Order: sequence, then structure tokens, then C-alpha cells
Amino acid sequence: MIDFRSDTVTKPSAAMREAMANAEVGDDVFGDDPTINALEELAAKMFEKEAALYCSSGTMTNQIAINVHTQMGDEVICHEEAHIYRYEGGGIARNSGASVRLLRGNQGRINPADIESNLNPDDPHYPNTSLICLEDTSNRGGGVCYDVKDIEKIRSICIANNLPLHLDGARVFNALTENGMTAKQYGAFYDSISICLSKGLGAPVGSLLLGSKDFIKKSRRVRKVFGGGMRQAGIIAAGAIYALENNIERLKDDHSRAKKVAELLRQHPWIESVLPVETNIVVGHMKEGHSEQEFVQGCLQKDIACVAFGLGRVRFTTHLDITDDHINQLEQSLTF
Repeated sequence: MIDFRSDTVTKPSAAMREAMANAEVGDDVFGDDPTINALEELAAKMFEKEAALYCSSGTMTNQIAINVHTQMGDEVICHEEAHIYRYEGGGIARNSGASVRLLRGNQGRINPADIESNLNPDDPHYPNTSLICLEDTSNRGGGVCYDVKDIEKIRSICIANNLPLHLDGARVFNALTENGMTAKQYGAFYDSISICLSKGLGAPVGSLLLGSKDFIKKSRRVRKVFGGGMRQAGIIAAGAIYALENNIERLKDDHSRAKKVAELLRQHPWIESVLPVETNIVVGHMKEGHSEQEFVQGCLQKDIACVAFGLGRVRFTTHLDITDDHINQLEQSLTF
């Protein structure tokens, strides 16, 4: 089976497993797991943030950030397709008691002008706008990246209105691979950043939340409340360190293979169109008369796994376990 369902399906390499097996561990709740401490220091330094917090998932890091940045009854601005809204179990309302202002934008990206026009006035009839959230790359947008100039404009709006800016950077290293910025340069735009280690980077578990020392101190308390404290988690943190040190540069290979997948999908008689491919996500739109479930089942019969991605949409995601041979096999198999 060739698994294109997600970049979360990757398996640790032999070298990563060796690093995990040899990891020094302690009790992270007490703050004395040396491998977790090293991971947090490494990531914070990369993005030039003061501190970092290791958590079990990107959903947790996002939800912790929202909880710290907002108060009950506040409003969060994000794109209507944002992961924090669509795929985190209603956590904004359930965990933080905040409402959401959803903007349309373009393929998961918010237009700066729309943010300005949707900031609530200082009026007790309205919820207090307290946080802007971006997602880069945009999952539902087909892995597209923000234009850096738009991020600069959004950052200026946040500064002018004394609003924090949070990044759901589940695939931020895919974005950095394409936009040419360093992590340090990119990190300067944001007050808090969530980065996922178990997607394109290939670690088995975990995400990191980055920010100021005061922000991370508050976040650590929220992680405890959410039940996210971990003990000898240095074993999995070692895999994350290996990923950061070895698996960023190779992301360009995933992007190249994703473009080849897009070419193959465009040739399929059931596919009407394919979203422009910038990184490692390929989204195809079905022709009328064919369903996304029908396409997924047809692929499964040819030992290809992809996912239905909403009404009339299918998604293929490339990752470090997809090889050129797999792309060649896909070309031979997409004949139903």
C-alpha cells in the first residue's frame, strides 16, 4: 500500500529510532528531562523566541496558545477553513469560552484588509477581539503559503491594535522551504508559534509552542490543566530533535513529488481540476457524476491510500516515506 493519506503516517527511520533508544530522560513535569529541555531550547533558538513548550500534538499547542491569549467571551479571528476552527473539536469554545470571527480570504489565507474591517469596536455590545490566527501552510487551501508581504501587513495591523498574532505552523518548515526566509526572520512576525514535528519532519509524536518566557510560563500551567504533562518523554523528544536536525532540507523533495502527483491527477478522467501545488499537499476536485468516496475506493483497490477532503475533493500528501518509485507506481495505478 502506498500511503498518501497524510504526512502524519511516516515511520521513524533507523537513525531516528537509534537516537530515541539512546535518549537521556527525566521527569518533564519536574522540568528535568534533559532531552526535552534540549529540544525546547533548540526550537526556541531557531525562531529566536525566548522559550518553548513540548506538547503531544499541534491541537494542544494551538489550544494552549488561544487559552493564554484570550479571556472568556473574547473573539478570535481566523480563516473559515482554519484547522483551529474545523479540526480541533470545537476547542476554542470548549477550552477557552471564546467565539470566532471567520473570514473567507483565499485558499485558507486571510486578506489583511479583511482583518481591519472585522475588528470589533470598543463597545460592550461586541465581544473583545483579542487574537489573530494564521495557518501557514494552509491545509484546506492545498498547502499554499502566505505571501510574506501580507504577513508583514497583518503584523502591522496587530501592532497598531495591540493584538497578538499566533501561527498555526503545523507545516511551517514546508512554507520556509518555499518562501526563502529563515526561521529567525519568520519568527519575528509572531507572538506565538505552533510547530508540528510529526508531519513532514517525520518524528513520531509531538509539537512545540514558542513564545516569550512569560507566555510559555503561562502555557505550561495551561498544559497541566489540559492534562498534557509528560514524564520520561525524552524518548520521543529525541526523535523530534533528530527531525529538526536532519529532515528539514529534504522537504523540497516532497514538494517536487507533489507536483508530479498533481500532473497525474490532472490526467485522470474523473478529476475536473487540481489546486495549484506549492508544497506537499495535492487537492483534486471531482467531475460531476463522480464522488470523492468513489475515487478513494478506486485508489484502495489499486493499493493507493488517499483521503476524501470534503464534498467533491480528494487529497494526496507526499512525505519522507514516498519515493520516486512510488510516484511511478501511482502513474501505473491511476487507470480506473
